[in-house]
Amino acid sequence: MARINLLDTRTTSFGELISNGKNYQVPIFQRDYSWQEENWDDLWDDILALHTNSNSSHYMGALVLQNSNSDKNLTIIDGQQRLATLSIIAIVVIDKIQKLVEIDQSKEANQERVEILRRTYISDKDPRSLRYSSKITLNETNNDFYQSNLINLRKPLNIRAIVKSNQLLWRAFEYFSKHIEELKDIISSGEKLAEFLTDTIAQRLIFIQITVENELNAYTVFETLNSRGIELSSTDLLKNYLFSLFPGPDDLQEARRQWRRIITTVQMEKFPELLRYYLSLKYPKIKGGRLFKVVRESVQEAEQAFALLDQLENYSSLYSALGNAHDDFWQDHPENRSYIRELELFRVKQVYPTLFAAYTSFLPEDFTRLLKLICVFSFRYNVVCHLNPSELEILYNKVANLIAKGEITTPKQVFDHLRPAYVPDEKFRQDFCLLAIPTKGQKKKLVRYILGRLEKDVSGLEINEDSFSIEHILPESISSNWRQNFDDNVTELMVYRLGNLTPLEPSLNRDAGSNSFPVKRGIYQRSSYKLTQNILAEEWTPDAISRRQEDLAKRAIHIWSSDFGNQ
Repeated sequence: MARINLLDTRTTSFGELISNGKNYQVPIFQRDYSWQEENWDDLWDDILALHTNSNSSHYMGALVLQNSNSDKNLTIIDGQQRLATLSIIAIVVIDKIQKLVEIDQSKEANQERVEILRRTYISDKDPRSLRYSSKITLNETNNDFYQSNLINLRKPLNIRAIVKSNQLLWRAFEYFSKHIEELKDIISSGEKLAEFLTDTIAQRLIFIQITVENELNAYTVFETLNSRGIELSSTDLLKNYLFSLFPGPDDLQEARRQWRRIITTVQMEKFPELLRYYLSLKYPKIKGGRLFKVVRESVQEAEQAFALLDQLENYSSLYSALGNAHDDFWQDHPENRSYIRELELFRVKQVYPTLFAAYTSFLPEDFTRLLKLICVFSFRYNVVCHLNPSELEILYNKVANLIAKGEITTPKQVFDHLRPAYVPDEKFRQDFCLLAIPTKGQKKKLVRYILGRLEKDVSGLEINEDSFSIEHILPESISSNWRQNFDDNVTELMVYRLGNLTPLEPSLNRDAGSNSFPVKRGIYQRSSYKLTQNILAEEWTPDAISRRQEDLAKRAIHIWSSDFGNQ
């Protein structure tokens, strides 16, 4: 990875940050304040732990700042939720001491404490307006409320009439005000309240401060840090850059509307993935860490930014629908739903750039044929043979580029370019013979799908995969009548082999339970599933499981086979 030019990387506390003479600015287009009670609870629990243990400290995570043209100002790239919340706690403590002043409790000393704490953690009064302004400036949605109401302790007249993020800011103030009131050991003493702020809050909540030179370095930091919410932060940074290219309010307003439509469709945390797949139509394989660099190099003016947003909006619905077989996007082509469901089951996404390109270039019936082809490829390559997905992704990206250029126009040509990754029948058969899949969680749906396809091949009937139970012929928990052929180690190896699994009606599945194999075999003959009726072995042994799975593998070869494979 390219070297990241950092101005500073060091450990710091909230108190050091806020009292070092610097001002902190949240970019005006950064997402609004969004912390809620769950977040406040977590922070308060950490603060209480510090309050009861004077020798401890708490790590608050990485804080990413960007240097500006002024030595005094820093831009908060990541960390605004934490800094804003800690600032609110400081305001709450100052408010509590001010209330002691109002009831004449150590009035002069507490008034002096209020002034010192305001200058240290909030800011000095403006000599003209006589109002306090914060050392932290929030985004354009939150800052006016933060400055006018929170810093100056003015309760909003109608809390429900203000935007949700400002409601959250005020609710945060009320939350911490209530909880600090419950600290009976400090609430009646200005000295102890001040100590709570200057010692516990300011000195023992620790950050790793990372100061970077520019947005590109900040984005690279996001891609390498391992903490919650990184996708959201990197998405914010991309948005901030694009919005900075719009000089006029009308263009900016339209860009915001367009951004909201995109994010509503794909969700914030998935935006970088959508962007990466879209850029893969034009560029070789793009890693997540290069997204911002590619955008900044290729989009440098408002017209280009609008063009990018237009394209992302166009692809956002397709991106969302490729992960949801029930999406209304497919209502005009319901034949695609089964293939989309398969891609969901297989958890295959590296093919998205190819599907992006093909959807806008191929005839609808050819797009459907391509989906079927991709499902066959994915089942052989990803599900059964567990081959390297990165190598297939390179091929998919190359195909996407060629489709976008008009050099590939049919599913057959796609197959020809993907042929090096098409798993040969013999390799597929060998790996299928050894396939074992745990019947739990998401994998359970995959097993149902495989058994359903196998049963359809045997009986010729459409199968409702939700209608049957997965019967483990060798039970998951074996009783004494199974131990002649299976000890615990062999059971662990064989119980989830496909040769040991079969579809069975739920009522019959309950009857079968953990009974001996002869009892189960009789029950299987009452089943309507041909795959299950055909279990006629004299006894059930590891060899019997292997033989049955070999028979299933022969069926699998032609079930999951490309129409173009023999052409």
